[in-house]
Amino acid sequence: QLHLVESGGGLAQPGGSLRLTCGASGSTLNNYDIGWFRLAPGKVREGVSCIGSAGITKNYVESVKGRFIISRDNAKNTAYLQMNNLKPEDSGTYYCAPTCYLPYPYWGQGTQVTVSS
Repeated sequence: QLHLVESGGGLAQPGGSLRLTCGASGSTLNNYDIGWFRLAPGKVREGVSCIGSAGITKNYVESVKGRFIISRDNAKNTAYLQMNNLKPEDSGTYYCAPTCYLPYPYWGQGTQVTVSS
């Protein structure tokens, strides 16, 4: 059974960068689209970015376009979210999932991103 673990979050200053990693075990990511989602206090979970199984198709929510880059390395069974020029409104807990769509019932622990000066 596929199990995903997020890592790489932390505290960043506005304008800074973080790279999130989505590691998989139990099964291969190769056949799945991978979505990154975030949950901020007082807000609903939203999709941030998604990458197709071959790594060709990539989509971003409007608020992160030009700042975030999604990628994957199927040989390493891993996906990434490079977050640049971070803004305070990017703060939240970030989750990855083997889908681009909500709802998804098997969330992991996520990784916390805090953007603050």
